[in-house]
Amino acid sequence: MKPYEIFDHTADVGIIVRGESLEELFEKAAYGMFDIILNADKIEPAGKYKVKLSSPTLNDLFVDWLSELLYVFSTELFVMGKFDVRIKEDKNGYYLEAICWGEPYKRRKHGIKTEIKAVTYHELVVDPEKGYAKVLFDI
Repeated sequence: MKPYEIFDHTADVGIIVRGESLEELFEKAAYGMFDIILNADKIEPAGKYKVKLSSPTLNDLFVDWLSELLYVFSTELFVMGKFDVRIKEDKNGYYLEAICWGEPYKRRKHGIKTEIKAVTYHELVVDPEKGYAKVLFDI
């Protein structure tokens, strides 16, 4: 069973994830995004990519997180399928540190399904109290 569900939207694609923690929502959303782009179940944890981000709001952090991973894929052709996310909050906002495992993209191995151009704020919901997040991607 996939750790996310897809919802259709005009000219876009979105996912809904559910999790026990805020970190789990971020991890499942990242996996879901890569699985929309390619066959994420074929990604092996051969290499690591570290991410450090800070944002004033949780919604900003969520969009920044997914946008950073999309940027890495677009510029370095590195695909990721396993994530260990840590999030802290203080009076200035939210801080994320993550280790992402993956490997260089290989079309023959990973395939290609849908090109995601951007992560959007449209219909964005990040609700750790309810264990729910929803995000829409511009395709």
